[in-house]
Amino acid sequence: MCVVFSCKEDDFEDLNEHAYDVESVIDIPKLTEEFGFILDHYEVIRDTIKKGETFGVIMDTQGVSSQTVFEVVEQVKETFNPARLRAGKPYTILKSKDSLATVNAFIYEENSSDYMVIDFTDKVCAYSDSKPITIIEKSASGIIDNNLSSTFDDLGLNIMAAYKLSDIYAWTINFFKLQKGDRFKIIYTEKYINDTIRIGFDDIKAAYFVHHEKPIYAFRFQADTTTNVIDYYDDETNNLRRAFLKGPLKFNRISSRYNLKRRIKYYGYKVRPHKGTDFAGRVGTPIMATADGVVTKSEYRGGNGNYVKIRHNGTYETQYLHMQKRLVKPGDFVQQGDVIGTIGMTGNTGGPHVCYRFWKNGRQVNPLTEDLPASEPMPDSIKPRFQEYILPIKDQLDQISF
Repeated sequence: MCVVFSCKEDDFEDLNEHAYDVESVIDIPKLTEEFGFILDHYEVIRDTIKKGETFGVIMDTQGVSSQTVFEVVEQVKETFNPARLRAGKPYTILKSKDSLATVNAFIYEENSSDYMVIDFTDKVCAYSDSKPITIIEKSASGIIDNNLSSTFDDLGLNIMAAYKLSDIYAWTINFFKLQKGDRFKIIYTEKYINDTIRIGFDDIKAAYFVHHEKPIYAFRFQADTTTNVIDYYDDETNNLRRAFLKGPLKFNRISSRYNLKRRIKYYGYKVRPHKGTDFAGRVGTPIMATADGVVTKSEYRGGNGNYVKIRHNGTYETQYLHMQKRLVKPGDFVQQGDVIGTIGMTGNTGGPHVCYRFWKNGRQVNPLTEDLPASEPMPDSIKPRFQEYILPIKDQLDQISF
């Protein structure tokens, strides 16, 4: 028997509409993925490592025998060292949802983005990975009331952005003599995990600083594609960096200045010239070469303690005293910003610092008062590309209100 149904055109429209309604209410659950695992498939246990707690102890609480722990550690010892586990660090254990509740994975979070996985399934293995990081662009502005760091703090901005801003303008603005009312705008980027968890400052894309009512733009740009060096240039293509850094530390804090008339109580207030500039820091703080050059000395000598000397060209030399460790040897070529040693207390010193000495034509001078040479200028062939690149960024800066 053949049965035939007949429907009017309007009936088809109603049925189709009804079908779409049914489809729209189907709720497909969204699975939670983390560390490369679908967490919905496991029993998830999260905790932090307690003081004195070991990998073996943690596994024992989850029903893993000491023999199995030993075998696992032996199999992954080239990648995973259980002695590296630190108290306070978070970990995650994934267990099967069946009655056996078998441990499938142990994940140790080294920091907010990097983690180590011990995979117990099939052939045991260990590997490192990182959570996907998203770079998000932001903007901010402020008016100086006291100093740069307190202004950033009041605005709730990352202090690392303040340090970066002071580095960018190190040769054009004296941040120790900011005026009340000086102001700035910045376009910067921050790093996020899952677009929601902020894990830190990334970089400054562009800036605008008004000091003594003089405005100065700064744009991050790679003019030299052979060395991949990125510098900051103003809106007229002038490089804001000099051939020398202001100081040899990442965050420079002067504890004793160059002073040819210095008097010291220990020596009966007799004049004892100080021909260097002391930058204070904790023992072990990295010391950087302030410019490109060749290491001419790396040795221990008397009051200098461990020190390194670098010749930069026929005019300039620099020296770095009282190091804890020397990380370069004579003949090494170093670039500006390379770490050449660490802060210590070797030689004649009353506290941890690096004494930075600066020679010009064989005579020690004060680098902070010298008119030091600028970095390599932007090639003329690059300038049109730079001007085209900064046009929308400059417009974006100009539209930010203070």
